Amino acid sequence: MAAQFLTPTIVQKIGLYDSISLAEMDGVKLMNRTDAKFLVPLKMLPALLEDLRPYYRLLEINGHRMCDYETLYFDTPDLRFYHDHQAGRLNRYKIRQRKYVHSNTIFTEVKFKNNKGRTIKTRIPNQKTVNTILTEETNTFLSLQTPVDPATLMPVLRVDYTRITLVSRTTTERLTLDLNLTFHNEGSRKSYEQLVVAEVKQDSLKHSRFLDLMKKYQLREGSLSKYCLGVISLNKTVKHNRFKAKLKHVFKINARCTSLPENSHYSA
Repeated sequence: MAAQFLTPTIVQKIGLYDSISLAEMDGVKLMNRTDAKFLVPLKMLPALLEDLRPYYRLLEINGHRMCDYETLYFDTPDLRFYHDHQAGRLNRYKIRQRKYVHSNTIFTEVKFKNNKGRTIKTRIPNQKTVNTILTEETNTFLSLQTPVDPATLMPVLRVDYTRITLVSRTTTERLTLDLNLTFHNEGSRKSYEQLVVAEVKQDSLKHSRFLDLMKKYQLREGSLSKYCLGVISLNKTVKHNRFKAKLKHVFKINARCTSLPENSHYSA
């Protein structure tokens, strides 16, 4: 993945963190969790990394502190999963195949958001590669984990990004910072170079240094998922009334932040 979005300052800030290995992080997989998303301008990232460093360690995999992810989302032909989210329905699903590039692992994953606001993730390993054709084993897994017939599923959206993963020193908490978000399908492509999607993940709602900083920076929580943002970005006709305000905010960040100095505390 291209790294034009990186600056020497971001690289320098990342290098200052104490590291944590993938094996050490086993205790904070958080497959059943609460989570909250925030949209952060890229120009704010150096200041955010500096403020967070005393309280978090940074995941390092095979010498890499920024890890590439390649994801293929599946949905029904009428985009049932997208429309469930757009309508604000409870007990909704996402289905994806994800390649964790720097650990060279691939999983088929189901994310289930239940009516108590918890996110539950289940997954099985893929043997070879991200594949647009679901295997018999995968179909059996999806039949057990979701209410849809796997035969109705089709690949809808590819999403690539680079992730920084921070792990709290004191609580069961992970913070992911996703950069260089790029969506594409067979006919279209859209990138958000100036946007960082930050997501804090905890076993239960509790105090978080990251959430304190979001209040300090006056950044509000926004639950627009990467999948939904990608569908809207590449399909101009799909219904997205529920997301209009958040989408406007995404475009505003992407347009304005190119002129901001690094370390800025952006105000929308």
